[in-house]
Amino acid sequence: MSTIDFIENHRSIRKYKKKNIDPKILEKILSAGTRASTSGNMQAYSIIVTTEPSLKQKLLPLHFNQEMVVEAPALITFCGDFHRMRRWLEQRQAPANFDNFMSFMIATIDATLVSQNVALAAEGEGLGVCYLGTTLANCENIGDALNLPPHVIPVVGFAIGYPDEVPDKRDRLPLEAIVHHETYQDYTNVEILNMYARKEKTGWERYNSLPELKKLIEKEGVTNLAQIYTKVKYTKSSHHQYSNTVLNYLQAQQFMENG
Repeated sequence: MSTIDFIENHRSIRKYKKKNIDPKILEKILSAGTRASTSGNMQAYSIIVTTEPSLKQKLLPLHFNQEMVVEAPALITFCGDFHRMRRWLEQRQAPANFDNFMSFMIATIDATLVSQNVALAAEGEGLGVCYLGTTLANCENIGDALNLPPHVIPVVGFAIGYPDEVPDKRDRLPLEAIVHHETYQDYTNVEILNMYARKEKTGWERYNSLPELKKLIEKEGVTNLAQIYTKVKYTKSSHHQYSNTVLNYLQAQQFMENG
């Protein structure tokens, strides 16, 4: 398949075959990942590959008990990393910069770009992945488990392995909802509802097909997909909590030294 075909056929894989990834294949896709664009060619990221069952078991509750963390043969965590570069700067008598919020953002973008390259390369080799939003939401505890030094933050990660399922593709918003030409073109209320109409139907059906989520939906008395997102899955209080986790960890990891 062409690259576009791989992209168009992407699915998040949560069930994996009990088959390890050949180290040569893993090295191949990680090498392809490092060809991602990177700010100033600094490559302000590190990639941590976890295959040890005991460590994956330790990471399981930190990823909110998502079973693919231990069922997939590997878990890959992409970290924003200025620790390595600062060590190099020190040895070359250069100013020890990159200890501020802008540096964190640069490292975050670098880590995210390389993660997508690795994901595409993996799918090209017949592997599947499932991204884990818990990587950033619980960055402090995951960082501790992975022994991250100062100036390193876990940003994004995914389970990876050979798929043992072929889930339906998730719907996406129509292109006209996403793409703006020349400048941002705001929407009318009717346009917004039309753009989300299909997602509202399929998303509502999917979440109600999951027993645990269905119980929460009924408990909260929600009646549409928008309410599922804001009253069940991504509440205001939970995002405040995660925001504080990230900000506190940025401080602890010395990314807020200069504001």
